[in-house]
Amino acid sequence: MRYAINDLRPTSRMNFIIFTDGASRGNPGPASYGFVVKDTTGLILHEEAKELGVTTNNVAEYTAVLRAFQYILAHFADKAPHKITFFMDSLLVVQQLSGRYKIKSPHLKELVLAIKELEMQFFNISYTHIPRKDNFLADRLANMALDHLV
Repeated sequence: MRYAINDLRPTSRMNFIIFTDGASRGNPGPASYGFVVKDTTGLILHEEAKELGVTTNNVAEYTAVLRAFQYILAHFADKAPHKITFFMDSLLVVQQLSGRYKIKSPHLKELVLAIKELEMQFFNISYTHIPRKDNFLADRLANMALDHLV
């Protein structure tokens, strides 16, 4: 069962679980992102997917993370700081956002800097790599956006 955001009315810090994915057909090619926000009980609080135009898969992956942060700030900022656990199937993005891999591409550095600025507004952020099969909801959303189904 899904509830409207207004029905949740949290009174203190919340813990969010966010699944993100980006897709690009052609790399670069038509691209999109998708993300799913859940609470710790597994209740889906929000799903989002949008086309990005022509870009790379990495840009789509980072955009999914950025948009998820922006969503949380727009809808739960008054209850911050929050703990957020991101799950994604891009090992590269997990390692780069976790600070284990360097980012060489200037256009990706811009996206990462925007994400890092948003991270500072939260209590605790972590990024976890998962197999693609375990990221099916975000993957489905990103592909539905590419197929013009959302």
